[in-house]
Amino acid sequence: MDRIWAPWRTVYIGKDQGSDCIFCDKLQSDADEENYVLLRGDKTFVLLNIYPYNNGHLLIAPKRHVGDMTDLTDEESLELFQMTQKMVTMLRNAFNPDGFNVGANLGKIAGAGIPGHFHIHIVPRWGGDTNFMPVIGDVRVISEGLELTYQKLKEQLEKEK
Repeated sequence: MDRIWAPWRTVYIGKDQGSDCIFCDKLQSDADEENYVLLRGDKTFVLLNIYPYNNGHLLIAPKRHVGDMTDLTDEESLELFQMTQKMVTMLRNAFNPDGFNVGANLGKIAGAGIPGHFHIHIVPRWGGDTNFMPVIGDVRVISEGLELTYQKLKEQLEKEK
């Protein structure tokens, strides 16, 4: 069984997040490029994960601050799923991955780094993308910077309009 190990996230998950919500902060800001916000829908928005497991690791969240997926409205749920489909298509066209991990961590105990604001992860996957570096060396190998990834994905979104 292949596993994605991310020991560096323990520090982030374990620290006190305070009363602020990173999703709400980024949503209220107009600095989309600086905040890596790729797309804003009516009920949801998409941004790059600044602690990616792989290039193109995206987060999709409702605009409304809601922590539990069972509290989403039907409209929010529908747009979250439609946005997830759109982003998988866009990532496939931009990066040609071999597959994807798509999912959510519900609650801190399940690994949610931001348990107060529900969000979905989309992680592009390639054969051989796991290795010994994170486990042995406590180092992640990400082949391109967030700025370049952001620009590539913004360009791909423009192509797909």
